[in-house]
Amino acid sequence: MPKKKIVIIGSGFAGISAASFMAKAGWDVDVVDNHSIPGGRARKYSENGFTFDMGPSWYWMPDVFERYFNQFGKSVSDYYQLKRLDPSYRVYWPDGPVDIPADYTAFKELFEKIEPGSGKMLDAFMSEAAYKYSVGVNKLVFKPGLSFTEFIDLDLVKGVFRLDVFNSIKNHVAKHFKNPKLTELMEFPVLFLGALPENTPALYSLMNYADINGGTWYPDGGMFKIVEGMYDLAVSLGVKFFFNQTVQHIKVENGIAKGVETLHQTDAGAEAMFFNADVVIGGADYHHVETKLLDKKYRSYTEQYWSKRVMAPSCILYYVGLNKKIKGIQHHSLFFDSSFAVHGEEIYTTQKWPTDPLFYVSAPSVTDNSVAPEGCENLFLLIPVAAGLSGDTAELRDKYFNMIIQRMEKELGQSISDSIIYKKSFAHSEFVSEYNAFKGNAYGLANTLLQTAILKPSCRSKKVSNLFFTGQLTVPGPGVPPSLISGEVVSKEVIKTFGK
Repeated sequence: MPKKKIVIIGSGFAGISAASFMAKAGWDVDVVDNHSIPGGRARKYSENGFTFDMGPSWYWMPDVFERYFNQFGKSVSDYYQLKRLDPSYRVYWPDGPVDIPADYTAFKELFEKIEPGSGKMLDAFMSEAAYKYSVGVNKLVFKPGLSFTEFIDLDLVKGVFRLDVFNSIKNHVAKHFKNPKLTELMEFPVLFLGALPENTPALYSLMNYADINGGTWYPDGGMFKIVEGMYDLAVSLGVKFFFNQTVQHIKVENGIAKGVETLHQTDAGAEAMFFNADVVIGGADYHHVETKLLDKKYRSYTEQYWSKRVMAPSCILYYVGLNKKIKGIQHHSLFFDSSFAVHGEEIYTTQKWPTDPLFYVSAPSVTDNSVAPEGCENLFLLIPVAAGLSGDTAELRDKYFNMIIQRMEKELGQSISDSIIYKKSFAHSEFVSEYNAFKGNAYGLANTLLQTAILKPSCRSKKVSNLFFTGQLTVPGPGVPPSLISGEVVSKEVIKTFGK
């Protein structure tokens, strides 16, 4: 009896994850992707001796990655080596930088130094965060979000108030800490990746647990090592990858997807191809799959629906190579030397280009000699900005680049601009052209209460019986660990519906 055939669109973390789980279940799996290598937003590229991770740069929640590989009889260490960073990162405030220690006792002492009495409050905060992490990561994120009945779970019902779903992270943090530095430190994970703290459920203090207790890690060789590991595992399971494939259309007959039409880009030109399928999973941008690859009558959501979604930020990225080392820089640096509140409002409320933005710098060459030529520094700079903005021009990018480099030079007390030997930017235009990202988003949907679980775009089409979705615009949400989980969740739904 021939194997059942599934075609997965996109080889990002969620797509590769879904592919491996489907192959493990005995399916014949084809993955099609418009790029030349796997990874989606987590691809890498090399230029002038520098190797840049194009997207994710933070490695949090190591237990989720370990759990993923364990399900295939493997360990993270079979594919890449991890190093815990200490300090986890550095924060530049208006009155100077502070290193955030990896050790919890030292972290608590830092809080106590900044705000006397806050150490005890930190213990209480982290105790609650540990509970949310345990229930959230082990239960909530694995729900497919197809029905309220999924949440009729004794632990969830008993713990609904402890999970703090109806309170905001801003109120929750304010209940424990008063000093602005401490509130910013506890709010930044949701501001950069989700929504304003006042609109984000306090459930997401589980991210503080991931940060403080789980730690900040680095895979030796860069974040693309995760992609390589997942890709190698998938290939070993029999998954077939087809790169340089631009998906044109999902062929649907009488509400059933029959396959995927692509254009294969080759040196000789474009070649039309067709991939037959018993089931299709869209791992590319959900909005793109729905509105560009499906005939209108088979779309589950209207443009009006999409226009009302609250998006997590987009961002302006800069990949920079220096011909010298920067003295004293850490692997991760958060520049909170301007107004946290004003920038947050410009991302989510007024939705305009920021006036004096917060920004983030990753310098992986501090930890890893392989990502830059000897004696050089590899920098990844990120400015969070609102999704859907117009006016993404070269002049605008240069303006922001010069602004943040000047601030870096001031804080670090050394020149940078005269040592730049490589620079490339990536922003709204590329998020759209490279990833078909809705409104040029970088992180998917904001984690607001009204965009949680069953209130997210469904992981299963309402109009096409054998079409499913995975990735950051559906359950469980944005981020690398959730993307691994998203692939697992959708594969379980396919197997439950169509068998092994």
